[in-house]
Amino acid sequence: MSRNLLKDAFNRGDNYLSMIDERRVFPDVQALSALAGFDEPLSQKGDDPANILRMLDELGAPATVASAGSRYFGFVVGGSLPVTVGANWIATAWDQVASSAVTSPVADKIEKVTSGWLLDVLDLPRHSAVGFVTGATMATFTALAAARHKLLKRQGWNVEENGLFGAPEIKVIVSEEVHVSALKALSMLGLGKDRVIRIPTDANGVMDISHLPELDGSTIICTQAGNVNSGDFDPIGEICEKAKVSGAWVHVDGAFGLWARASKSRAYLAKGAEKADSWATDGHKWLNTPYDCGVVICRDVEALYNSMSVSASYLREIETAAQNFMPEFSKRARGIEIWAALKFLGRDGVDDLISGCCDLAIYFSEGLERLGLTVLNDVVVNQIVVCWDSAEKTENLMQAVQQEGTCWFGPTVWKGHNAFRLSVSSWKISKGDIDLSLQAIGNAMKSLEK
Repeated sequence: MSRNLLKDAFNRGDNYLSMIDERRVFPDVQALSALAGFDEPLSQKGDDPANILRMLDELGAPATVASAGSRYFGFVVGGSLPVTVGANWIATAWDQVASSAVTSPVADKIEKVTSGWLLDVLDLPRHSAVGFVTGATMATFTALAAARHKLLKRQGWNVEENGLFGAPEIKVIVSEEVHVSALKALSMLGLGKDRVIRIPTDANGVMDISHLPELDGSTIICTQAGNVNSGDFDPIGEICEKAKVSGAWVHVDGAFGLWARASKSRAYLAKGAEKADSWATDGHKWLNTPYDCGVVICRDVEALYNSMSVSASYLREIETAAQNFMPEFSKRARGIEIWAALKFLGRDGVDDLISGCCDLAIYFSEGLERLGLTVLNDVVVNQIVVCWDSAEKTENLMQAVQQEGTCWFGPTVWKGHNAFRLSVSSWKISKGDIDLSLQAIGNAMKSLEK
């Protein structure tokens, strides 16, 4: 029974992926209305497993967003490489608690190997600790928890034992373009998202370090490797040099942009990032693994361990597994998907993936300008910010394209302009997909101008 059920699930999933580029990117009204089929009371005796899979496939699949397809340009979402989907399925079937060698020897081994590969391909300090978490928000939370631990320990304060009541103050510096995930992490850590010092940025969203205040050993600086709108990079190397003198902690929010370090043509953008103290990135964005798959990297292994470690009598055998002590003890084997992606791609393949998306973004931006649209940012990696003649026309154009269904992108506000943002992040995207998208955008413009 279970074998037939899993075969049915595979066939339905395989059929979904094989047809994904033939469908609308966002579901139509009919598909959304059909979701009402899930509105039913919980049954007394349960249901047939085959019927459950049928409902998911027939009612659920048509109402999915085709973000794994080739014409989705929203939210910096990468499509999953087929090998990572397969690795995900196998790891799910294993159903491992991937927090130590005691709970899963295979997950522990693969994640340790993957940690080394990540430090290598991203060219970060090889002794750093690496952890696999849900996404960049939790990666940033974990890294900043390590920073909080270290900065307060210097002043004789044990934040894990004593909390923040009465603790010495920590100063947090961010860009005025700081991503909301960093602010969320700061709020969860009790450091406050409104207490930060915001540093002005230039026209492309790069932190102007001439406005940095005096730094000291109680300072955290959150930098960006890849502005979520423009894609540009803060001068991380210069910031690190200033921080080194005072003992400040530098964190790099590199949810997608940190992968530029694996690209021969774009690595210069993230030069100096290796001097930072911690880094956050995602596998499910530019490495094209399934959701969810985030990575935290921390230079100070002891600070990370002490900020995240737990102790209990029943955990005696695994309390020394410092590398795998992340916020969640009960965690799935996310590192297996990253291992599969890196093993499949190799160094050259990762370079081709990242560099290729950047080149396609330039191709896309040039096509948008030929249509008469304005590209508001310097396209340095995979991000494009676009507007039309007015805020109203920009909004109408975005909605018209979304409703037509050939491609999808979402709104943003950039330097005071209402705009829409396109992210070229998937291994599946080709010039042909961009040409189809440009045609759809051009047709929508003509229709709106009638």
